[in-house]
Amino acid sequence: MTTQAVSSEAPVKVRRVIIAASIGNAMEWFDILVYGFFAATISKLFFPSADETVSLLLTFGTFAVSYVVRPLGGLILGAYADRRGRKRALMLSIRLMMLATLLIAAMPPYAKIGLVAPIAILLARLVQGFSAGGEFGSATAFLVEHAPEKRGFMASWQFASQGLSTLLASLFGTVLTATLSDAQLQSWGWRIPFLFGLLIGPIGYYIRRYVGEAGEFVATAGVERAPVKETFRGQKGRMFVAMGALAVSTALSYLITFMPTFAVKELHLPASTGFASTLLTGIVLTGLTPLVGHLPDRFGRTRIMVVFAVLILALVYPSFALLVAYPGFGVILAVMFVIGVLKAAYFAPLPAMMADLFPITSRATGMSVSYNVGVMLFGGTTPLVIVWLVSATGSKISLTFYLMFLAVLSLASAVVARRVLGVR
Repeated sequence: MTTQAVSSEAPVKVRRVIIAASIGNAMEWFDILVYGFFAATISKLFFPSADETVSLLLTFGTFAVSYVVRPLGGLILGAYADRRGRKRALMLSIRLMMLATLLIAAMPPYAKIGLVAPIAILLARLVQGFSAGGEFGSATAFLVEHAPEKRGFMASWQFASQGLSTLLASLFGTVLTATLSDAQLQSWGWRIPFLFGLLIGPIGYYIRRYVGEAGEFVATAGVERAPVKETFRGQKGRMFVAMGALAVSTALSYLITFMPTFAVKELHLPASTGFASTLLTGIVLTGLTPLVGHLPDRFGRTRIMVVFAVLILALVYPSFALLVAYPGFGVILAVMFVIGVLKAAYFAPLPAMMADLFPITSRATGMSVSYNVGVMLFGGTTPLVIVWLVSATGSKISLTFYLMFLAVLSLASAVVARRVLGVR
């Protein structure tokens, strides 16, 4: 099948592809985000300590440790996707995520089974990390290869679906913290979103099963494939550029995840206020990302990324300075709205830019390894870094310096991608 034939696929089939990739991807990220959103509750149930900060650090440490396994998942599942097909890799990924989510949802607390509880939670988080490791590269390749002439728009749904997962997780957090007592939330309420994650899993699996493989991938069926060797021998520089470009985007993702905890611990606001702010951010990310996704196909990926990396660098400090000086419902909503707009505009072109860095025969492997090493370095550790920075410096605004550093790194990477590697 030629690229011209692929580009003329019926709109109905393209919509089916977007839905198939988006629902499964949203399910994967929903289960990951819920753990972060309910960190304060999980820390009390599974990582009890006399010092609340230590308990919270243990919880986010488990959150971060699971990211260590993600590059391994990206390498294995990404290579599987390059050899056997994107769809097969996506179906395997969603099965693993459902297994890990079930383990967390059903796990008795530390008070009932002792050390088995935190060990089992750690194991489940490792399985989640391995599964998510193969999701980004496989899903992004699956999207862009179905409609190559609309790479920017198609790939933007990769992150729009993450916005949907933020929206759903925030909605659960807002409703549960506003309607349940602390005792009810710790007893059974926190398990509800994990059980919901299990319900949407079969939907994503069913849709993925009945959507065909991407035409661009099928067209390379006769080409010899050695994706791991190809990636690490000839594409190391491209992987570093992809990691750097990802840095500020993934840090902002996990800043959003951390906001309910930050609102309670540092701003002394109700938990429902923190969840409401992330709910608003989820709405912005879900709605704005695919709209911006049309622009990269017209103006280029890297040009848009450069503009919004600069805006993130300029606006993140004054935004959080305002929030810390005047903590309140309206202010946190305004700040998280701004964060949502900046993030949506920056990361809408990002997956298409990363796809452009790698050839079809090693695309899933290259993107998966780059993405997961980048997320491990700059994403999963973000809540831990924020807690440490605030504790070490005594300044609630200190987290912005970390974000500003990453904005500079991402800006430089986008410039290199455009001027050195020739990515539009």
